[in-house]
Amino acid sequence: MQKVNTLATALLFAIGGSLAVVPTVNAAKKCPIEKRQSKAVGQNSAKKVQKSFEAYQEGNIDEAIAVLLEANPRDDFDKAYIARMLGNFYAEKNQMATAIKYLKTAVDADILGGTDHGATLRLYADLLIQEKKFKESIPQYYKWMEFTCKEDAQVYRRIGIAYSELKEWDKVLQVVDKGLSISDKPDKGLYQMKLTAYFNKKDYKNAVKVLETMVPLFQQDGRLWVQLAQFYLITEDYTKSLATYDLAYKNGFLETAGNITRLAQLLAQNGSPYNAAKIYEKHLKSGLIEEDEKTLSILAGFYHNAKELDKAATYYGKAAVINNDGKLFLKQARLLTLQEEYKQAIPVLKKALAAGDVSEGEVEFELALAYLGTKQYKAAYNACLKAAKDEKTKRTANSYLAYIKEKARIYNVAL
Repeated sequence: MQKVNTLATALLFAIGGSLAVVPTVNAAKKCPIEKRQSKAVGQNSAKKVQKSFEAYQEGNIDEAIAVLLEANPRDDFDKAYIARMLGNFYAEKNQMATAIKYLKTAVDADILGGTDHGATLRLYADLLIQEKKFKESIPQYYKWMEFTCKEDAQVYRRIGIAYSELKEWDKVLQVVDKGLSISDKPDKGLYQMKLTAYFNKKDYKNAVKVLETMVPLFQQDGRLWVQLAQFYLITEDYTKSLATYDLAYKNGFLETAGNITRLAQLLAQNGSPYNAAKIYEKHLKSGLIEEDEKTLSILAGFYHNAKELDKAATYYGKAAVINNDGKLFLKQARLLTLQEEYKQAIPVLKKALAAGDVSEGEVEFELALAYLGTKQYKAAYNACLKAAKDEKTKRTANSYLAYIKEKARIYNVAL
């Protein structure tokens, strides 16, 4: 809400109304504002009004108010005119409750000249909405439009704000569409209000349509690209979500760790785990994504899916060290074993055992394989015996015992 200031000046010089207006009646028919003739206040009131205005011009608003409070107008028009001045002055002093009281008196009298009454209606409505009197503000805005025969996109926007606060989403949509229909250029605020209404109605498909309209209109607003990509996710249109996230990324609109992560996850899920890994790694190294066990594990997973086993093993290892995580050490060791890096896998597997929270049988069986790879048959046999005691690995370990025995016999190794 634009801050109210120098309202009294606007009042006394009869500046009011709206920018970008559209007539709502036939030009041949006079509007109420045109029918309502201006008139002067009575002689006694005029002296007070002039003295008050002079005090205001000198910067003494308190004196200006005091002078008006001393007036004792008898005529209804004079009462309304002075009430309007007091309402403006109190608004400028940011005493909104008092300002609203006096403006209501002036509005309810419905006797001021056309320009004055129109400006008072508009100010009264603006202050009501500013003071969160949303329900009361709505009819005042409509009275202003009816009295002035003008429609203003910003007035519809304010009515939309009031209905939004009242959570009357269907009415929000109605007034937003009216506002958009008379706007001389795309109004982002009105579109955003429409999006919010559909979101709160859980009408996500129409929310997507709003964003599909907004993104081309406001291409440099990166938040809109991200919102559109997110709504595609909500509506399970993953292909469009990925394409939108990707375009947003290439245009430099993905500025948070969360958005980079979503892009990487979508890439990985749609057959591009290597690209996911490279993007995620870039922003992990830049510091945008905080380096911790979780993020390192995510990166390791991307490389794992991309079959970049060496890099995956490296990142699983870095993640494991942070909190001494046995499961992550085991993942690292398995990838090392797959690459026949048995010597490097053995100490990692021992770390997994020491860390705990893993299946000892699984770790011992992996150790048996690593020892086999380094031709340490006795160590392999002993590890396999331990694995055979675990129900998870019993059958597989037992099938390997005979194989290890045969290898040991061939190489003349005593078990």
